[in-house]
Amino acid sequence: MPDHLTTWQQTREQVPWRDVIPHLQTPVRAVQDGFIAHATAGEDQQRQSLLLTAYGDVRSAAATGADLTPNLTARWNGMLRGIPAAGFRQGLALAKNGRDRYGLHPDTQRRYEACLSESADLTIPVAARAARAHLDVAFFHPYDDGNARLAGMVLHFVLLRADIELDEVRPILTTVRRADDPEGAAGFARLVHGIAAATHRRWLRSSTPEQQPMTP
Repeated sequence: MPDHLTTWQQTREQVPWRDVIPHLQTPVRAVQDGFIAHATAGEDQQRQSLLLTAYGDVRSAAATGADLTPNLTARWNGMLRGIPAAGFRQGLALAKNGRDRYGLHPDTQRRYEACLSESADLTIPVAARAARAHLDVAFFHPYDDGNARLAGMVLHFVLLRADIELDEVRPILTTVRRADDPEGAAGFARLVHGIAAATHRRWLRSSTPEQQPMTP
């Protein structure tokens, strides 16, 4: 089987992150919090509680302008699973019913940390940075469980740190991504950008002139 983590690291370098979408004008306000609406749509009350607790911490950390680090992702992963802060996986990881295989190499943790730090590169549009960070978590698969949920948290953190809210997240959080698909990764960035832009338009339509941001 291929090592899908190695595949993703190669794919990641093929995506023109700086050019795939334009920069968003911020702030972006939402009529409703799309993540809360998505998280509370199911019937599993315990899962909802864990998701909302972790999301609250994500929002708090984003408001401080914190750096995205493995310590933060370990904390959120622990919150999502209802355990203390999680440790980085110690061996091979499998996902998608065993179809994807994520290897562990001597430099995997270092590369994971470096990829997270790139979410602060302001030369790249924030929606592209958020999409890339989401895929980094998905394909590094850093913890034994909860990585898909964590990827959604990381995406929101990057957006919220840039003062961007979303009123719809289901298309972002429910589509399965491939490690070997650079066009799919670029399309994911376009999806995040498109939903953020649509969120802003919907907020403008719903708000009074006094609530709307001033333009130069």
